Amino acid sequence: MPSRTTAPRVGARVLLLDRTDRVLLIHALDPTDPDHHWWELPGGGLDPDEDLHTAARRELAEETGILLTHLDRKLWARETRFHYKGRDHHRIEHVFLARAATTTPQTSPKPTANEKAGFIERRWWTPHDLPHCRDKLLPPALPTLLHDLLSNQFSSEPPTLTD
Repeated sequence: MPSRTTAPRVGARVLLLDRTDRVLLIHALDPTDPDHHWWELPGGGLDPDEDLHTAARRELAEETGILLTHLDRKLWARETRFHYKGRDHHRIEHVFLARAATTTPQTSPKPTANEKAGFIERRWWTPHDLPHCRDKLLPPALPTLLHDLLSNQFSSEPPTLTD
């Protein structure tokens, strides 16, 4: 029987836009179920005694090699429950907006063993192409959220998404 986590793991992600408003996503899979794959924002869990901003910048650097000194506002929090590597997980992730001065990594990515096992590719998506993605997007409402953000229709209060 799969184990269940009782307390949610807290994490931080970055909705990173380049100068032309493309968003960086990571295509990942469950190494124990390769047919289960998705596109997600870079990010991950907090280390002990780490704040959300530090975790978001660290995770972005580890996964992409892109270094940020500044994050913009918090866009949303997302509570999710999912099955990965034979276990049920419960996460609460905080998503921050950031702008990349360059899409070229400034350092070598340093993914964890888990990230390496599930990594497929990184890709910059245009706001036009994102709604046509045929794979699972996390969060599922990402095309609408990005559209609302870029058209200044986004909530000033960060909503909490659940899926």
